Amino acid sequence: MKAQRHDAIVRIIRTRAVHTQEELAKLLAKDGFDVTQATLSRDLAEIGAIRAPGPNGATYELRGSDASEARTAARLLRSIQENGSLVVVSTQPGGAPTIARVIDLARMKEVLGCIAGDDTIFVAPSSKVSSSRLLDALCALFEVEKKEMTS
Repeated sequence: MKAQRHDAIVRIIRTRAVHTQEELAKLLAKDGFDVTQATLSRDLAEIGAIRAPGPNGATYELRGSDASEARTAARLLRSIQENGSLVVVSTQPGGAPTIARVIDLARMKEVLGCIAGDDTIFVAPSSKVSSSRLLDALCALFEVEKKEMTS
C-alpha cells in the first residue's frame, strides 16, 4: 500500500502543480488513498519531495526529478492543441525530442504514447481519456496556461 501511495504521489507531483499538502491529500483521495497529514508529510520526505518557488507560488517538486527540466523545456513550446483524437505539440525547431522526453519521463496516466519529429509531437491519449483532458494534463506538466497554448 505504501509503495502504491508513493507512486501516486510521484505521479501527481510530476503531472500538476501541487501547492499544499491539503491539496495533495484531496488528489490522493480521488485515487483512493485516505491519508493523514502526518503520513503525507512522512511520504513526501521519503520520496524526496520539496517545496520550491515557482511563478504561481511554491509547489512540490521531486529532488533529482525532471520537474525543473519540464519548466526549462516549456520555453521550447509554441502550442499544444487537440483535435478530439490526438494532442499535437508544436515546438521551436529541434525542440520536439526534448519535450517528448519530458512527457515520457512524467509517466502520465493520460498518455498512451507519443511520437516526436523535429518540431512536432503527436501525443495519443490513453484508453477512455479525452484529448481535451490530455491537453489539460500536458499544460499542467509544463506549467503553462491552456489559453496561451491553444491560440
